[in-house]
Amino acid sequence: MATAAATIDSGKLPEAKAIDAFLAVALIALVAVVVRAIWFTPIDAMLGAAQKIFYVHVPSAIVGMYIGCGLLAISSIGYLWIKDERLDRLAESSAELSLLFMAIVLVTGPIWARTSWGTWWVWEARITSTLFLWLLVLGYLVLRGAVESAEGRARLSAVMGSLAALLVPFIHLTVRLFRGMHPGPVVLKPEAPSLPPEMRLTFLLALATFVLLFFALLRIRMRWAAVRNARLAMEAA
Repeated sequence: MATAAATIDSGKLPEAKAIDAFLAVALIALVAVVVRAIWFTPIDAMLGAAQKIFYVHVPSAIVGMYIGCGLLAISSIGYLWIKDERLDRLAESSAELSLLFMAIVLVTGPIWARTSWGTWWVWEARITSTLFLWLLVLGYLVLRGAVESAEGRARLSAVMGSLAALLVPFIHLTVRLFRGMHPGPVVLKPEAPSLPPEMRLTFLLALATFVLLFFALLRIRMRWAAVRNARLAMEAA
């Protein structure tokens, strides 16, 4: 591992900050978009105030599944190809954040469903497959903790990370392939967005904020992984 070797030669561990300017900006943006969604965005005429969960639920799904799992798959495939430790760290960090954002989806979804559908959970295709993907990513992280060899852990987890992301396109198509209670595409439907302009703007701001927050957390998580790997390499030397 090139990074660990360089750290051993220098005899110093890289620094990892718990918070930086990038994360601070993301947190401020998060507070601002929550304030806008709650107090300055109209209430949906049919779904009522509960519809405001949409501004957390949907951006979390997009970030957790498309960006998080997408980075997990790309970095895993890249590691299998060129065996770069940084790609393994990126895959691990992306998986943890993907698990976090999908957990937000699985928590906010039932809350919204209870008010809109009258039930906390429905075993329909999109909900079930999202839960299955969350369990696959959790299994990926459990696998990483179960293998002691660094190279073996990186290789096996890269294979699993590559395969787990294959479920994302299926989840995307479930509302068109199967009948269920989940609505079809609202913002990204081919014809035209269904949201009124003010709601659409709030959603886009929320999406941009969640993307910013994801990459701010990813940056810090990769620094922590670099420190951990360097420490382990120094202890083994």
